[in-house]
Amino acid sequence: MPNKINIVQAVQQALQNEMTLDPAVVVYGEDVGVNGGVFRATAGLQKMFGEKRVFDTPLAESAIVGTAVGMAVNGFKPVVEIQFMGFIYPAFNQILSHVARFRNRTRGQRSLPMVIRAPYGGGIRALEHHSESTEALFAHIPGLKVVIPSTPYDAKGLLISAIRDPDPVIFLEPKRIYRAFKQDVPEDAYTLPIGKARVLQEGDDITVVTWGAMVSDVRKAVSQIEDVSAEIIDLRTISPMDRETIVQSVEKTGRILIVHEAAKSFGAGAEIVAVVNEKAFLSLEAPPTRLTGFDTIFPLPRGEKHYIPSPERIRDKIRELAAY
Repeated sequence: MPNKINIVQAVQQALQNEMTLDPAVVVYGEDVGVNGGVFRATAGLQKMFGEKRVFDTPLAESAIVGTAVGMAVNGFKPVVEIQFMGFIYPAFNQILSHVARFRNRTRGQRSLPMVIRAPYGGGIRALEHHSESTEALFAHIPGLKVVIPSTPYDAKGLLISAIRDPDPVIFLEPKRIYRAFKQDVPEDAYTLPIGKARVLQEGDDITVVTWGAMVSDVRKAVSQIEDVSAEIIDLRTISPMDRETIVQSVEKTGRILIVHEAAKSFGAGAEIVAVVNEKAFLSLEAPPTRLTGFDTIFPLPRGEKHYIPSPERIRDKIRELAAY
């Protein structure tokens, strides 16, 4: 039966489904137990499954991820929450040195079935460290999968796939749209393929690739243009990237715009430009272009509307490339 829920509820429902089906799944992190997480994504889970499977931790991100490594090696499937993406950096040593390397280190004898969840991105008028979009850091590390949903349906299906995946997944949740809209989502468990993008709208004049909260802004921008036929791709998974879908689209449209909230230099958009240049260069009718955040630290609340690409900026850039 479908139920109309938002992204926060979809995350909670995915965790509930998997904890019901698999006793090896455990959930923990800062305030995830008693309070149900800072955004209430784990609300009610401790009452349902007990303090041994849903519990709070100290404010120690390195310890949260490090203990998850040990649990995963010993048969558990930990789903740990980092309260904000900007708090994940103390755990970076564990992620880079151990989480990503375990399958290679053991020559395939052991894997780490674990998920690291984190609310990510700006747009909620938060303080420093609360609005990070550094997905490219993790996508650059071999051995990690990086997933970013943009809808409740995708959030649930992709999170369940991440929990069932034998290897570690960084699961980034765009908090700007946590409660922005609701969608019909099946109550029962289902999966969506990690590493497969979704074509949201077909078009002939330009390909627009985006992910996370920017998907809604791109759709708003495209709805304001009547004389340009835009194909919209929701990447959904940053790593492994669905290069085939991107290349096939650019071979058809001849133009591509990548829209992301993160800083421009060395971002995921740069990788997409490289893929297009290598695989679809002879199909291009305009330079592959990025519309992104700026190469600065994410600003405090007063400046965030200038940092995040707006639907108006996206609309104007689409028109500019279509006329090239």
